[in-house]
Formats: sequence, structure tokens, C-alpha cells
Amino acid sequence: MYEFLTVPQIITGILWQLLPVWIALAVVLSLSFFFRRSLGLYGELFGSGVGIAGVTLCYFWLFTALFASLIAPFNPLAQVLIMKDSLPGAIDPESGRAFLLGGDRLARDIFSRTVYGSQIVLLIAPAATGFALMVGTTLGLPAGYYGGRIDSILSFLANLVLAFPVILLFYLLVTPGIMETPIPYAMAGVFFLFPIIFFATLFYTRNKHRPGLLAIQLGLTVLIGGWIYAGLVFNADPFGIIAIRPNELNIFVAVVFASSPGVFRIVRGLVMDIKTRDYVAAAQTRGETPWYIMLWEVLPNARGPLIVDACLRIGYTTILLGTLGYFGLGLSPESPDWGTAIKDASRLLRAFVHPALPPVIALMSFVLGLNLLADALREQSLKD
Repeated sequence: MYEFLTVPQIITGILWQLLPVWIALAVVLSLSFFFRRSLGLYGELFGSGVGIAGVTLCYFWLFTALFASLIAPFNPLAQVLIMKDSLPGAIDPESGRAFLLGGDRLARDIFSRTVYGSQIVLLIAPAATGFALMVGTTLGLPAGYYGGRIDSILSFLANLVLAFPVILLFYLLVTPGIMETPIPYAMAGVFFLFPIIFFATLFYTRNKHRPGLLAIQLGLTVLIGGWIYAGLVFNADPFGIIAIRPNELNIFVAVVFASSPGVFRIVRGLVMDIKTRDYVAAAQTRGETPWYIMLWEVLPNARGPLIVDACLRIGYTTILLGTLGYFGLGLSPESPDWGTAIKDASRLLRAFVHPALPPVIALMSFVLGLNLLADALREQSLKD
């Protein structure tokens, strides 16, 4: 049988394991607060308690994901059979190291799995939300600016996707049967073109009269965009940096597909309002092209609501990933993501409560941080 740490020792042990996070937090928050007057919208977040709390929680999980290999005392997939369903603070007799938050039903360290689970959440949720913003923005700009038939067609397609229940839509997109078909790769091939198109159009409209600078920008866009595109869609990154498994690609594509229509409707509504402003009329009088006006006159003035929506959408995506993991969809069964951990712990919830609490608290705190950050950003945008 194994020995146990006391409650103060468990708390001290957790705080000590998170030492890299505390150091990084202290450095980043101190610098951010000191230079807040020159950091624009980000610096203004440090003028309110809500903003500081939101930034701190988000940074905490960001640094936890970055330093996971330093923080976690065990491999998240390693099994120590004697530690099956062990209580928090149980010490492994062989290694002498403690399972700070106990062991799960497969004798894996809960603390290490919670730490490594943050990597999956912070990799998929922000990246998928970013791609959804690109798709929704690229389609929402012309719909709101031109109106007419273009708006009718794009709005109909967006409403068609929004008419599906979200859970059912994700269930259809991430079931194992779909993974074996070319559908996810075809959808990825279409969606992942949008960032390349967006940035190429952005640079062209700005620098079309400066061919030297434009050639450099377009060349970098094609090279970097093509490298990321090849890695995500064809799993053919020549450097081996971008590697995504089919089940992760399915989730990624499903999030982009489900989130893009919501972004589209927000951008479309903002553009319909902003295009009536005087500075847009002035740009039209100067003879600027429609895409220049959309990208360089309208979009910068719509950034406040879009940034707030992005924060909230990352939180929604995080909850959605947890829901999919709970239902056993998408990620592999041994994945340390928080949703899968909650599902595994719920099977023995009446006998052992401790395996379920860490992933639940982690998921709740990260989403809370994003919501607080969105509230602070909304307050600042209203002041502006």
C-alpha cells in the first residue's frame, strides 16, 4: 500500500510544479501593467479588475500549455497499476513521486493529464476560431457592402448551416464513418484557402501601386500559407512541424464550418452599418476600389465587436470540445483532453469524485477567463 501527502503538502506540491507558470505570469503581467499606456486596447484592460482577472486566467492556461512538459511530473499516458483510482496525494512506491490529484481508473496521473489537456484545448479552440473568423469575414464583407443578390445567396447558405442543431451537426461531421471519407479533407481544402485569399487581397489593395513591396508580401503569403495548407490538408509538411491526425482535422473542420455562419452574420451587420459613414463616402469619392474600402476603411472600424466575439467564440469552442470528448467523439479515447477526462471520471462518479473535479475546474476557469476578457473588451469598445 502507498503513503499519502497531507493537504498542505498537496497544495504546496501543486504550487511548486506550477512554478514556471508563476514566473511567466509575474513577468508578463508586470511588463503589461508598466507599459499599459502604450499598448492600446490591450493596455486598457489593466484599468479594470474584470480585465485583469480575465487576462490572468487566460495567461495562466496559456503558460500551463506552453510549459506542460516541465510542469507535469508524469507522462499523461503512463500507467502505474498500483495507483489505480488512488486518492489525491498518494505516493508511488517505486518512483517516490506523488499523484498530487490522485489517479484515474486506468492508473494515470490526473494532474499530469489535466496539464497536458490544456495543450489540446489551446491548440484547437483558438486556431479553429481564427479560421472561422477568416471565412466569416471574407464572406461577410461583400455580403454587407454589395447587398443584393450576393447578400441573398450568402445569407441563405449561412442560415442553412445555422438551421442545423449544433450538436447534431458536429455528430454528423466527427463520427468515425465520416473520417474514412474524403469529405473532411475536401472541406479543409476549401476553408483553409480563405486565409490565403484574405491576406493576398489585403496586401494587393494596399500596395498595388508599389510592386516591389507587393511582390514580397504576396510571396510570403503564398509560401507561408502554402506550407500551412499542405500540412493541414495533405499532412505533407516538409519540415514535420505541422502534423494533424484525421480525428483532430475533423474537429477542426467541424468547428470552422459551424462557427463561420455566426461570424458572417456579425460582419455583414457591421458592414451594412459602417458603409453609410462619411469616411466611407470620402473613400468612394477618392476612387478607391470596393475591396480597399472593405478591408482598410470598414473592417478596422468593426474590430471591437469582432474581438469580443472571438473571445466568446473561443469559450464556446472550448465547451464544445469538452462536450464532444464527453460523448467520445473526435479525439482518441486515450487523449488527455478535458472532455474525455470528464467522461472517464463520470463512469465511477459515485465511488470516486476526485478524478472529475480537476478537468471540470480547468474547463470552467478557462471559459470564465475568456468571458471576463470579453466583458472587459466590450466595456472598452463602448468607451471608444
